Amino acid sequence: MNYTIIDFISLLGSVCLFLYGMKVMSEGLQKVAGDRLRTILGVMTKNRVTGVITGLLITALIQSSSASTVMVVSFVNAGLMSLAQSMAVIFGANVGTTVTTWIISAFSFEVNISDYSILLLAVGVPMLFMKKSAYKSLGEFLIGFCFLFMGLDMISQYVPNLQENPEMLKFLSGYTSLGFGSVLIFFGIGIVLTMVAQSSAATFAITLIMCSQGWISFELGCAIILGGNIGTTITPVLASLSGNLAAKRTAMGHVLFNVIGSIIVLCIFHPFSELVADITQACQGLNPLDIDKAVDGSMADSTLLDPKGGLTSKAQASVAFGLAMFPTVFNTFNLLMMIWFTKLYVKVVCWIMPTRHKDMEEEFSLKYIGRGMLSASELNITQAQKEIVVYGERVHRMLGMARDLIHLKEKDENYQKTYNRIEKYEEISDRMEIEIGNFLNHVAEGRLSPEGKMRIAGMLRIISEIESIADGCFNVAKTLTRKNRNHVDFDEPVLKEIDTMYAMVEDAMVNTLEILREMETPEGSKIVAAYNKEREINNLRNSLRDGNIFNINNKEYDYQEGIFFMDLISEAEKLGDYMLNVVEGVKHQFKPITAD
Repeated sequence: MNYTIIDFISLLGSVCLFLYGMKVMSEGLQKVAGDRLRTILGVMTKNRVTGVITGLLITALIQSSSASTVMVVSFVNAGLMSLAQSMAVIFGANVGTTVTTWIISAFSFEVNISDYSILLLAVGVPMLFMKKSAYKSLGEFLIGFCFLFMGLDMISQYVPNLQENPEMLKFLSGYTSLGFGSVLIFFGIGIVLTMVAQSSAATFAITLIMCSQGWISFELGCAIILGGNIGTTITPVLASLSGNLAAKRTAMGHVLFNVIGSIIVLCIFHPFSELVADITQACQGLNPLDIDKAVDGSMADSTLLDPKGGLTSKAQASVAFGLAMFPTVFNTFNLLMMIWFTKLYVKVVCWIMPTRHKDMEEEFSLKYIGRGMLSASELNITQAQKEIVVYGERVHRMLGMARDLIHLKEKDENYQKTYNRIEKYEEISDRMEIEIGNFLNHVAEGRLSPEGKMRIAGMLRIISEIESIADGCFNVAKTLTRKNRNHVDFDEPVLKEIDTMYAMVEDAMVNTLEILREMETPEGSKIVAAYNKEREINNLRNSLRDGNIFNINNKEYDYQEGIFFMDLISEAEKLGDYMLNVVEGVKHQFKPITAD
């Protein structure tokens, strides 16, 4: 039977089914545990050991080192962990990813799990129609699990049978007998294959089938898997492109860790492969290197070769075990070696990617959120929360400018400069509201728990109110400009009353920012303080309004000065209302608050 183009397309489809199964399974688990993952990573690791354990567990949970590393890149980007902390998590993630290889290895030949896929689908699909979100996500995980092994089974069906296609065997044999050159070639194949598939698990599955069919030796299979360790770094690198410098450094640290470890193993490749083979023999009773000798004819053993072509089930199980053991031993040794040099690692990464310039506060830029950073919508929420804090801090600076402008004369050169800064900040505020709002809407379209949707609704309200604060500050500046055009000057007692009001607004703004910084767990006392401060602002506004009428009637100042005075006081009172609205957005849409 000739290997046709239809067979090749079917092979591609099988690989796609395998990758889609990995994606659905990973996303289902991320959805089930999304909020817990945010909590775990948000309160992240204060030492290297717990960081490694966290990375290992997270990767074992979601079955993807690329996904977990992208999460780490995103949390560094969001300022939730330092570069040093992220390195420890990445080290652990590289060991955690071997869990996937063991699952594939265990079920590939010992048990044909694809035979049971239909039964699992019968359980998983009905779960999609259940009301509870957790059951739906668990159903998606089961469906992904089924697709993964159905794809793996189909790959083995559609790979070309080299015994029946000798021309392909001749083509491959030209690259398998070059000694260490073959190792380098297949090492490069592993890099490219994993970069294209963006999944080291897919590379492992394909390699496992190639070795079980007798296409390539066990050592060359190890070379492909070793290359896959470098290829898998492409995903976090791509994710970091839209992030800040810290995110890029984290991705670079991941690349360095895998590249340095792979080069070291390449230098001792044959002894290292023999070590893995000896461990496999001790555990399985069969040495994969002996299987290679049986395939090339240098050792006769009828128990290892299937008369129909390929390897016997016993030999396949040994090769599968050895191939799973190789990345486990490699990543464990790499971890034990590198973990002691974390600080040096950070210095090297910072040296490779130095800070070129400081971010300009008065230029529009989003500090924490960016496109393509995370595949799990639940985890994007933290970045949006951090960006909202930056948004609030910008508007707080804008409030300070407005207070300064009150005391500047129109002819003072600083007056126009300050006014222009306020105007520019107001434009930046408008753009930040749009960008953060679009980001949140994009996140809302993804896979969110009901709690996540509540958070999105709360944050959309918060950014709207923060933008209203910015508008209020600009209104203060425009009111002062109208006052100056009418040649109105405030007397000293009037300025003191205005300062008193805006000092209270400043105090309320500081309290609001503190609540935003601890958005998910704000102190109840600060919530109560926000209500009290807003009432104090309202009471002072009422008092000043009555005093203003009295002063105008008693000719303390003219009517026009009183009008501008009350315009500024009213604008300050509105600012207090907007700040309280921000606090209520936090209070009602996030975790329940208990007053201290």
